[in-house]
Amino acid sequence: MTASAEAPTTARVPQAGVPDFFIVGQPKSGTTALYEMLRHHPQIYMPELKEPWYFASDMVARFQPPRSAAPLKTLDEYRSLFADARPEQRIGEASSSYLLSRTAAARIAEVRPDARIIAILREPASFLRSLHLQLLRTHVENQQDLRRAISLEGARREGKKVPRRSHRPQLLLYSDHVRYVEQLRRYHEAFPPEQVLVLIYDDFRRDNEGTVRTVRRFLGVEEDSPVEVKDANPTNARMRSQQIDELLNVVSVGRGPVSRAVKAGLKVVMPSELRGRAIALTQRHLVNGTPRPPDEELMLELRRRFKGEVVALSEYLDRDLVALWGYDRLD
Repeated sequence: MTASAEAPTTARVPQAGVPDFFIVGQPKSGTTALYEMLRHHPQIYMPELKEPWYFASDMVARFQPPRSAAPLKTLDEYRSLFADARPEQRIGEASSSYLLSRTAAARIAEVRPDARIIAILREPASFLRSLHLQLLRTHVENQQDLRRAISLEGARREGKKVPRRSHRPQLLLYSDHVRYVEQLRRYHEAFPPEQVLVLIYDDFRRDNEGTVRTVRRFLGVEEDSPVEVKDANPTNARMRSQQIDELLNVVSVGRGPVSRAVKAGLKVVMPSELRGRAIALTQRHLVNGTPRPPDEELMLELRRRFKGEVVALSEYLDRDLVALWGYDRLD
């Protein structure tokens, strides 16, 4: 970290029942695996609900997706997530939106100025490809071509070309996700440097166990107990057919008159358990498929576009990510 990011001074008092530490992102960079590996440590409590999103007040959903948890509207509702933690446990949560959010860092610091912050950063081009696949799967995105999806950023900033089923269109602004220095500065302005741990995805992938022990040490818990290595959220499958996916949405969670008519017809010929299995099988075999190899031309374009960010991040963290991520070998 550069000398310009100095420890803030604060007289704020931590509020009881609010987490001691936060995994703030990025998505598709090992945050789910780290969450899973930490939450089984006896000195750590993390709730079943990953991604509470409570402090990302600038990223409120446009609507409540079917079968999703209700949003947490009050601090008391948020605290209730951690009610089962034992007094001696460190409490944590993981919301990958908090790094992208412009409000989360300051809001966390307001209620928990002594919080520990953990961020994981990934090489921009591979990160955006993986994120795009994830957003397709979760119906935030509907453009199967990543180049086309990125080209729509300008329109989407104005509320145009946003998919009908996209409940969090802020996630579609791909270039915002890789403004790494800007994101980290928000946390370094809100917390002393010793309370912010920045991890690199490559290190985590190469040495899961060593990285988890580093995080445990950072959190002040026993670091030598066994580490159960997990790959909780690998790169998503591509979507083969949006048309079939839309039909499955009508059958499973749709609420309009067409959906009600289709579901009424299916109830006559197929019990609910069989209906659920049929939908799952169709999703697995007809909707989802193995990801295509990355478009190397596009990957090169993205690396050229975001090289300045990688150079700035290397200087900010005092680590040569330009060489690590191959940005010194671009044509």
